[in-house]
Amino acid sequence: MMQNPVNWGVLGAAKFARQYMAPAIHAAEGARLAGLATSDPTKAEPFQAFCPDLTVYDSYDALLNNPQIEAVYIPLPNHLHVEWSLKALDAGKHVLCEKPMAMTVSEFAPLINKRDETGLLAAEAYMIVQHPQWKFVRKLIADKAIGNLAHVTGAFSFDSRADTANIRNRAETGGGGLRDIGVYVIGSARFVTGQEPVQVESAIRWEDGVDAFTEIRAQFPDFTYSSYVSIRMHPHQEMVFHGDRGMIRLTAPFNPRVFGEARVELHRPGLEIQVTRFPADDHYKLQVEAFCRSVREGAEYPCPLEFSRGTQEVIDRVLENAVALP
Repeated sequence: MMQNPVNWGVLGAAKFARQYMAPAIHAAEGARLAGLATSDPTKAEPFQAFCPDLTVYDSYDALLNNPQIEAVYIPLPNHLHVEWSLKALDAGKHVLCEKPMAMTVSEFAPLINKRDETGLLAAEAYMIVQHPQWKFVRKLIADKAIGNLAHVTGAFSFDSRADTANIRNRAETGGGGLRDIGVYVIGSARFVTGQEPVQVESAIRWEDGVDAFTEIRAQFPDFTYSSYVSIRMHPHQEMVFHGDRGMIRLTAPFNPRVFGEARVELHRPGLEIQVTRFPADDHYKLQVEAFCRSVREGAEYPCPLEFSRGTQEVIDRVLENAVALP
């Protein structure tokens, strides 16, 4: 047990913070959920239900001005991420900001510069790299468990059309499927292989200024890649790494326990399938614990800003190269 837990504050009473990240901070070893900033006291009540000693601030600035708060989690709408990450760093706080941390790759420069200038930890909340299933898959690929990797496919979809007020359905808040969930199908391939795409092609179906469906095709140095994301389709998620001597399939790669049990299938010659299960791991909690170890002990953080910048660079290329679908 870490003797000196990191005091955390949350900027905004977002649904995602209420359901997942605030409970994860509260439960994580080495962390203490100490503050929540919201102008609506009723929105704080569900947080206080599981964290009764939580201090509620009526503004983001009021929380940032408290020297007792050491780290902040930022679940604000996408277009506000850079602004409030920089403000938090200027206030002397470590920052864990929801993905996408920036809207374009150029916005990473001030974030990285401010991180280096302050010596504070700043990172995107890209939680999947903390999950043991992804570390397991990365090792399988490195160990040539499926031979030479030939092709990667990815899919992530859900249907939010009925929720018209959802920030994912609004162009002015940086909505759309690509920024919200495209980071997973793109970033996971980069994380597992350590490679970057040399060529990117894409097609997008636009709806009221947001990408409702995005298809991506890419060439990496050693393999080809295809994926799609959608906020207008039946819920589905899957990642497949296909080699010349086997195949790896992740059945709940991005929302394990919510979408289903995390399982890694290793398909071998002769139609043999070896299944490794990860029924209990909470990647949100693991993310907070890794962040706290970096803050307190100087441990290397598994997902630095440079990695997130690489994913954003691919997203920018997808948007720039996209053919419009009817």
